[in-house]
Amino acid sequence: MSPVELILLGRTLMKLGEQALPAPESGPTGGERTVVIVMSDVYAHAGTTVVEVARRTGLPQSAVSGAVARLREVGSVIAEPDAADKRRQLLRRNPELTPRRQKVATAGIDDAIAAALGEHSPADLAEVLAALETLGKRLTPETIARLRP
Repeated sequence: MSPVELILLGRTLMKLGEQALPAPESGPTGGERTVVIVMSDVYAHAGTTVVEVARRTGLPQSAVSGAVARLREVGSVIAEPDAADKRRQLLRRNPELTPRRQKVATAGIDDAIAAALGEHSPADLAEVLAALETLGKRLTPETIARLRP
C-alpha cells in the first residue's frame, strides 16, 4: 500500500464511521468528525479549554468552539468557569451517561460496512470486520504521538 492509498483508505474509513453513527434526534448534523475529535480530546484532558483543544488537535479554534457548543447541548461535555480566570471555561466529560452518548457508544459498524461492500459473502464481511478490529487495536489515537512532528 502506498501513502496515497493509505490516505484514501483513511478518508473512506472516516466516511464509514460517519455513516455508522446514529443520527441525532434534533439539532444540527454534519461535522461529526470534528465533534468526535473534540469530544475525545476533552475526555482525555479534563479541565481543558477550547484553546488547548485546538492546539492539541490542530483544529481551528472556531471549529472547536462549534463542536463544544454541540457537545454541551447534548450533555456530553460540561463547561465551568475557571476559578483563576473567569473569562475561560474549563471543559470536562459529563459523568452522567446521556441517552445520546449511550446510543453512540452502543452503535455498531456492521451495517455500514456491509452497505459499503455491496454484494458480499458473510465471510467477506467477517474478514473486513476482523481487519478493522485489528487496526483499531494497533493504531489507536495515541499512536499519532509517535509520528514525526
